[in-house]
Amino acid sequence: MKKYIPFPAYPDSAPLDISYIFEDEKPAGKHGFLKVNGDEFCFEDGTPVRFWGTNLNGGANFPEKPYAEKLAKRLAAYGCNIVRLHQMDSEWATPNIYQFTKGRRMKDTTTYDPESFDRLDYLIYCLKKEGIYVYLDMMTYRKFKEADGVRNSVALGDRAAPYCLFDEKLIELQKGYIRTLWEHENPYTGLKYKDDPVFALTDVVNEVCLFGCFGSPIAVEPYASEFREMFREWCSVNAPELDVDSVDLNDRGVEPLVEYKIEVQEKYYGGMIDYMRELGVKIPCTGPNFSWKYVQCKAAQHIGDFADSHLNVRFMNWGPGKRYSRDLSLHEQPEWGAMRNARMRRFGKPMFTSEWDLTFPNMYRAESSVLMAALGQLQNWAGYTIHTYAYTSNLEHMHILGKEISGDTIGNVGYREGIFSTWNDPAKFGLFYHASLITRRGDVRPANNKIVVGVSELEQDNDQAPGESISLPKKKAFIAATELSQIGVDYYGEFENTVPDDVPLVDLSLGEITSDTGEMYRSWEKKYGTIDTSMTKCVYGRLDSQGKISLEDMEITCKNDYAVIAASSLNSELGIADSDSILITTVGRAENTDMKMSVAPEQTEEDLPPFMQMDDFGTAPIICEVIEAEIRIKNPRKNLIIWAVNAEGVFLGTVPVKYEDDGWFSFTLGEKCPTVYYLIQAE
Repeated sequence: MKKYIPFPAYPDSAPLDISYIFEDEKPAGKHGFLKVNGDEFCFEDGTPVRFWGTNLNGGANFPEKPYAEKLAKRLAAYGCNIVRLHQMDSEWATPNIYQFTKGRRMKDTTTYDPESFDRLDYLIYCLKKEGIYVYLDMMTYRKFKEADGVRNSVALGDRAAPYCLFDEKLIELQKGYIRTLWEHENPYTGLKYKDDPVFALTDVVNEVCLFGCFGSPIAVEPYASEFREMFREWCSVNAPELDVDSVDLNDRGVEPLVEYKIEVQEKYYGGMIDYMRELGVKIPCTGPNFSWKYVQCKAAQHIGDFADSHLNVRFMNWGPGKRYSRDLSLHEQPEWGAMRNARMRRFGKPMFTSEWDLTFPNMYRAESSVLMAALGQLQNWAGYTIHTYAYTSNLEHMHILGKEISGDTIGNVGYREGIFSTWNDPAKFGLFYHASLITRRGDVRPANNKIVVGVSELEQDNDQAPGESISLPKKKAFIAATELSQIGVDYYGEFENTVPDDVPLVDLSLGEITSDTGEMYRSWEKKYGTIDTSMTKCVYGRLDSQGKISLEDMEITCKNDYAVIAASSLNSELGIADSDSILITTVGRAENTDMKMSVAPEQTEEDLPPFMQMDDFGTAPIICEVIEAEIRIKNPRKNLIIWAVNAEGVFLGTVPVKYEDDGWFSFTLGEKCPTVYYLIQAE
């Protein structure tokens, strides 16, 4: 029978604090502005950097000042060094950049609330003090108004997608917002945003393209007719034989139309980035930031200083009255979504992931943080921000997972209801200590080999949102390849010695893969994986059936059918085999007390685990399954104490240690003082 322990979260504190490891990186900006150096980022003084952090969504960008201080310290305690400020312009959020409170009619989107700006300024000031950089979004969910001078504004959705990419008035309004942000002076730092190196990265617009993504076809008038006339003018020179009037503007099979849309996007993004440069913005900027269609990836390849992709692996169908989640794991999928990042990545510019997640209530989500971080390092990607920390700053009464607000939706979207909030999830944020160390310290080495996949055919396999389809894609070269070597993509025939996209790089019949560095291993047949480096070690998956798992200088035997066990040295000068301070985190299932799930109706895929339906979110406190494991570590020290640490950061007691004559020590977790965190430190 599974045993559970309470493990609540507190919005103003963290159980442990590893910010001391990165004390020399405070304040953010001490090394100058961020720059691009080939595939990587570095600062003006040449200091290299990789980022691990989180998004703040909507109202969470405008916390009260005392809480802003605590929030910044909490993020630093977990090892975060970047925050993406996302959805600040969302009308549904309270506060937002235009309105601090609801009630007064918001007649336009060209005026800004001074209280919102003041709180945003102070948050940025607090983040800077703690060594945390800012990825500042431009337009994300702005809902244009008639008073803005926008035609047929009531028919336009968030960010006026996709018309914001070509309509002159919408572009003019976007430039006004960009100018307002970058020329705004923060009274707490004494610097305009454009002159403050706390800002590391920026984009132009979130998740917009001309290829029908997110249910945004070219359809609303007068914009659709105007786009057709623009296309007609282009065709008069480039495709005079095409009958423009007979073309469906949303048909991705019409080559001239695809070519024209790519040109329009390049012109838009290039013009907006040039505008920021004219204002004096110095930091790297990106264009399209998602990779769900090959044609969109091709359109993005030449845009911006760095590539950005969103890697939300959902396995769910969540909305008003429909809360379904399929318990699929990353460890058992030959292709689990990381290829979406790979097909966006162009060697020669950094690759960043500004959104990722494996959403609650998936029972296997605990492996996602460390696996994302390790894979990012293997690929030599530049960093991650999880989507999201929270949608609000009113977290003091949020005692359960997945229920951040009182309604079924946020802005008509059901899956924002709280299942993306991670601040209180021991299965995801709980493993940020290890993920941040893996990323910022480089505990996993980049792969030795670089492979460029040449893509010519832009067939639309995997058109669905990430995670909704897990069928193996047509482009076999990508399957599992990101766990083998560094993978880049060539859409324009610019690289030599490319690999055809239909030629597998991994033999799936083996049922397993090992990185070319030997530090990462995963078997989808045995259903487990490992990360094995000198500074961080991890086993994850269905561990009870594996028996003893042997890593270098560490052995683990786990009794739980599913668990993640991660160990990291907290002394950056010494590996685990020599360290005087080691953190071990053990997480498996994490849920709310008395949370109830049942098989959802209308199952259609017999060969997959069923969708589970959330019948009852349950009550506080959050509980974690006790992980029971026998662990041996090679370390010659004879004065180690193993402290069990609870959610409040209290030492519950010590775990008995057995020293062996050959330089190993062993102990059993889960019997005495069971918890999530165990701190092994020399006396």
